[in-house]
Amino acid sequence: MRYHQVRQVDPAVADALEGERDRQENTLAMIASENHASEAVLRAQGSELTNKYAEGYPGHRYYAGCEYADTVEALAIERAKELWGAEHVNVQPHSGTQANMGVYLAILDPGDRILSLDLTHGGHLSHGHPANFAGQLFEVEHYGVDPETGYVDYDDLEARAESFEPDVIVSGYSAYPREVDWARVQAVADGVGAYHLADIAHITGLVAAGVHESPVGTADFVTGSTHKTIRAGRGGIIMCGEEHADAIDTAVFPGCQGGPLLHNIAGKAVGFGEALEPSFERYARQVVANAEALGDRLTDHGFSLVSGGTDTHLVLVDLRDSHPETPGAVAEAALEEVGVVLNKNTVPGETRSAFDPSGIRAGTPGITTRGMDEAACERVADVIARVVDAAHDERVTREAAGEVEELCAAYPLYDGDGELTNRW
Repeated sequence: MRYHQVRQVDPAVADALEGERDRQENTLAMIASENHASEAVLRAQGSELTNKYAEGYPGHRYYAGCEYADTVEALAIERAKELWGAEHVNVQPHSGTQANMGVYLAILDPGDRILSLDLTHGGHLSHGHPANFAGQLFEVEHYGVDPETGYVDYDDLEARAESFEPDVIVSGYSAYPREVDWARVQAVADGVGAYHLADIAHITGLVAAGVHESPVGTADFVTGSTHKTIRAGRGGIIMCGEEHADAIDTAVFPGCQGGPLLHNIAGKAVGFGEALEPSFERYARQVVANAEALGDRLTDHGFSLVSGGTDTHLVLVDLRDSHPETPGAVAEAALEEVGVVLNKNTVPGETRSAFDPSGIRAGTPGITTRGMDEAACERVADVIARVVDAAHDERVTREAAGEVEELCAAYPLYDGDGELTNRW
């Protein structure tokens, strides 16, 4: 039994862990911000480094006994520099949001101004939503996507920057399916004397593999998550030029975090090492190819995609044209019932609430890790279409659940030894 040691101490937690492993094995993870880490990453994250306090940075800690903590963090930093070509890297942020907080604290004072993409157009809470610290500490203005094309309206961004005079412009998004013109945003930022923060939380892996243009070396600051398309240990990362290194490091510790989660940093180091292997580029390219196949098939079924398609790992479906009586929350629940786990999502021009929005977001990182190809993703799109078309039809959902079961069996997540199958 996989969690026998936990079971001896805490059967209730062991039951939950085994249940979660079975859930992941027998459902399709299509939440765009989720993926499946390798056994090596999982073991590193559950290692003895959980026990170690290491406030500070390699070679400059506040506690003794940090020689191995230093080794692991230095490996994570050096591998990140190699992956993304960054001059300076901080791997201590606990999440992508904490990474953004580190940048804000390094360059902004309370009341300073942030210009970012509207949340309903694909932005992120940490880019200035009023429910988030960023929206509470700073003055925020938003730009949007073109309502006709679904692409970021860079002219609108520039006009708002000139009138709002922000201190930082944020690019990089959580529900935007197209490549970002980092150079255009940087030019706007330079024109108004603002910093440019590129948040690549969703596309860290695509950027590392060279299948999405990199903002590193263009934007002043680049932040990201380390557990989505990059498939490393859970957490965040900040990249910048050497001129900002001290300010960033001080903002992270002691500015907004205490002791780093060294076990998570170990997972980052292992995952970054895996991403440096040639197979990772094949994986990342397949993620994008699978998203294109998924989107094209959904379009064939009459679904409307924001921007008409995708360049990345996700498709954003606007249900208002094809299924005006089926909001995203209903579609999400019906699909989860049959084993397709994605999320409800706002869409540009949203008229409903974020808890019951007009769209759904589907990503391909997790199912690509299982080894799925374009043909398999077309089958998944067929299942999604049938379920959303008849969300309350028990016969349809029963048949769809059977097909998901077949797909999970054909593309198992783990092999007999408990290792990720990962055919790429």
